[in-house]
Amino acid sequence: MSVARAQGDMSKVPGRGPQSSLAAPQAQWRPSVNPWIVAASVMLATFMEVLDTSVANVALPHISGNLSATNEEATWVLTSYLVSNAIILPATNWLSRYFGRKRFLIACIIIFTAASALCGAATSLGMLIFARIMQGAGGGALQPIAQSVLLESFPPEKRGQAMAVYGLGIVVAPIIGPTLGGWITDNYSWRWIFYINVPVGALAIFMANAFVEDPPYIRAQRPGRIDYVGFGLMALGLAALQLILDLGQQEDWFESAFILRTAVIAVVALVGFVIWELRSDEPIVNLRVLKNRNFAVGVMLISVMGVVLYGSIALLPLFLQTLMGYPATASGMAVSPRGFGSILSMIIVGRLVGKVDGRWLIMFGFAVLAYSTWMLAGLNLDIAMSNVVWPNIVSGCAMGFIFVPLTTMAMGTLPNEQVGNASGVYNLMRNTGGSIGIAAMTTMLARSAQTHQTAIAAHMTAYDPVFQQRLHEIAGALGLRGGGFAATQQALASIYGTVLRQSMLMSFIDNFRLLAFLCLLCVPATLLFKRVRARGGPSVAAH
Repeated sequence: MSVARAQGDMSKVPGRGPQSSLAAPQAQWRPSVNPWIVAASVMLATFMEVLDTSVANVALPHISGNLSATNEEATWVLTSYLVSNAIILPATNWLSRYFGRKRFLIACIIIFTAASALCGAATSLGMLIFARIMQGAGGGALQPIAQSVLLESFPPEKRGQAMAVYGLGIVVAPIIGPTLGGWITDNYSWRWIFYINVPVGALAIFMANAFVEDPPYIRAQRPGRIDYVGFGLMALGLAALQLILDLGQQEDWFESAFILRTAVIAVVALVGFVIWELRSDEPIVNLRVLKNRNFAVGVMLISVMGVVLYGSIALLPLFLQTLMGYPATASGMAVSPRGFGSILSMIIVGRLVGKVDGRWLIMFGFAVLAYSTWMLAGLNLDIAMSNVVWPNIVSGCAMGFIFVPLTTMAMGTLPNEQVGNASGVYNLMRNTGGSIGIAAMTTMLARSAQTHQTAIAAHMTAYDPVFQQRLHEIAGALGLRGGGFAATQQALASIYGTVLRQSMLMSFIDNFRLLAFLCLLCVPATLLFKRVRARGGPSVAAH
């Protein structure tokens, strides 16, 4: 009897449903090599792929200048990657069953590596965008495959440690990406941002071929027919949604006919996709997995974490470069300490998961993340580097307490056969949350700054004694070098520049406070998780 069939029979026994499958005696499949070698094999490629979601951000001005493109056109270098990545993510489970997971993993690494070399060799913007589309398509499956392999390769009592390793790649890579990208661009060329993937990809291909195995229940599964309708609706809906998020602020959102039409397409396609997949006998993405309470709660919370993680990563470099005058490399280095906090906390949490109720770890993590984000809301224009570094370290520590138990609790109550499909949905929602976070923070930053500017400018009148006094002081100082009228105009320009900077600063503060409040809402929401106990053993809710 196969493992898959055995697990299916167990689910028919009273009291032995999918949520209690972890209590079964550990007669499950295990890899023939040390699972940590398997972890290193899959995480090498995953870290490389996640790094590329943010490593090109700081190089966009160099790319646009080198390829004779505008800054707006250069943003398609990011958009094209995210669109193709998002389309492949939820389809990973079906594609893995169709081609075989190990073969599909190696093929994805080959495509990603070859596309990286093509990106570096691009001679035009169109060629670079095409290469980025291929790169995103190859890299989209690496995250859910790595997550599935790790969960299946480790016994339940060590899955927390496995998720800590996975979390290092997912959380740390986007943080060090801007710093690494800025350093490579400043010291070498933007092309080496992509060329550096080639030797890493070659090593990942060798390790995946040597150490990764397909479990018996993966080999026994049959993919069935291709769900052309479901895949088409999903691709259309996700591509349209990504376009809205990336171009919304640039096109003034729903004041633009293009954004309005795209929004209608996205809504119709995504609603049609959900209806079709729920009614299909062989869906390309099995949405019924969301009936699992723990997984549904986990998807909700990881989406919020994506908003906070990517939103804050987008805000901080912008604050440091536009208001503080930091160069690209220095602004990236100010954010990077978050990675050190993540590494420290994930080492600790990897040992706590399985011993401490995962819900309390998650609640603690969101509370600390709210505190660290609130610390960033206290920034001003006279801060030192340490005022940015310490909140980032605290934030990194908080994310370790969130990511590891959240992933293991969301996936831990699912049978192994559903992990691959669930992992694709889980990672898709994290990335979608990140896209929403970046778009929301960018939009609110611009519009809140306008609101604050209007409020402050209302006091810049001839009837405000404080403003008049300040104007005369500045004009008097400038009058030593010019005439009275010219000095007054220069004084007004100086005051207006201060108003712009203060308005933008207040807008940054508003955004950080909003992110902190969002984190606080997640603290009580964590109690929606259902705690699962191992039969005759300690709680394994975090597994």
